[in-house]
Parts: sequence; C-alpha cells; structure tokens
Amino acid sequence: MDIIKLIEQEQIKSDLPEFGAGDTVQVHYRIKEGDRERIQVFEGTVLKKQGGSSRATFTVRRISYGVGVERTFPLHSPKIEKLVVTRRGKVRRAKLNYLRDRVGKAAKVKQKRNY
Repeated sequence: MDIIKLIEQEQIKSDLPEFGAGDTVQVHYRIKEGDRERIQVFEGTVLKKQGGSSRATFTVRRISYGVGVERTFPLHSPKIEKLVVTRRGKVRRAKLNYLRDRVGKAAKVKQKRNY
C-alpha cells in the first residue's frame, strides 16, 4: 500500500493555482497531432472537482457556437501546460450540474467580490 502512495505523491503537481466550482479557468493543454505537438487553450466554467491525490479530475464547460462543450481533465496530468484562473465565481455548491440546463444569461455565474 505504501509503495502506491509514494508513486502517487511523485506525480502530484504543486504549482497549480487554487480554484473551485464556478471559477472561469483557461486550461493550456498539450495536444499531439501526428508528429507535431501544440498547446490548445480551453476556457470555461469549472462545473466540478472530484477525486483526490493523483486521481483528481475537474470538469470545464463552455459554449462553443451555441453548443455546450464539456471536457474533463486530470488535475495532475503532465499534458496540462498551465492553468490560469481568469475569474472567481460566487457559488453555494460544489457541483454545478444545473448549469447544463441553462442557456444564455441564465448560465452565468456571479463574480466573487474581493474587498
């Protein structure tokens, strides 16, 4: 059991910013196309964070050409180049699955005020 925990501890990234459900983030993700590699930015609202240690994942949702697109990323993946929090959201729950049914302004999350 301890060997597995040691291996998982090595894979955990420590340079990730603090973020949660409702925050708007930019995920700079490495994509391999043939023999080339490029970085694609996926920006959207974090719907949920789940799991723990090296198996933790988070789901980001955005509207692209009128269609909702959701993508789940492993939090400590080596393919994530960087993660930028662009906006903090004011929410009262950990999982925002209700946003899937909302369209337009109703799908907006209020911004958290910093005093």
